[in-house]
Amino acid sequence: NFFNATTKWLPSDEPPLMNTLHLLTHSPFNDNRFHSCLPLLAAGDGLLLSGDAVYALQPGTAALQALQQLPQGIALFALQEDLLARDLSTLPTRVASVDYPAFVDLCITYSRVNSWL
Repeated sequence: NFFNATTKWLPSDEPPLMNTLHLLTHSPFNDNRFHSCLPLLAAGDGLLLSGDAVYALQPGTAALQALQQLPQGIALFALQEDLLARDLSTLPTRVASVDYPAFVDLCITYSRVNSWL
C-alpha cells in the first residue's frame, strides 16, 4: 500500500512510478532555494515543505501563487507539525498535510529524494 497526494493509501502490489521527492525547509522569503527548486520540478515529482518553507503557503503571497501555478502532475505536501507550529491551518486543496510516518513513507515511495540544503 502506498501513499498518494490525497492522503489515502493505494492498494497495490507495485509501487507507483514516482520520480523525485524534493524537500524544502527554508523560508521562500529569505533565500533563493524555493525559487531555484520550482523550475526543476517535473511531472511525477513531489515537493514537501517543512520547517520555515511552509510559510510559502501563506495566503496572498507570491510563493503560494507560484505553487498554485505548478502543473497538476506535481504533488504538493506540507509537514503537519510545522504547519501547526506556525499557525497555518488553511491549506490549498492541492496540498496534502502529512505527519512524520507519512513523510517517511513518501521518502521510500519516490525513486529519489533531493533535500535543498
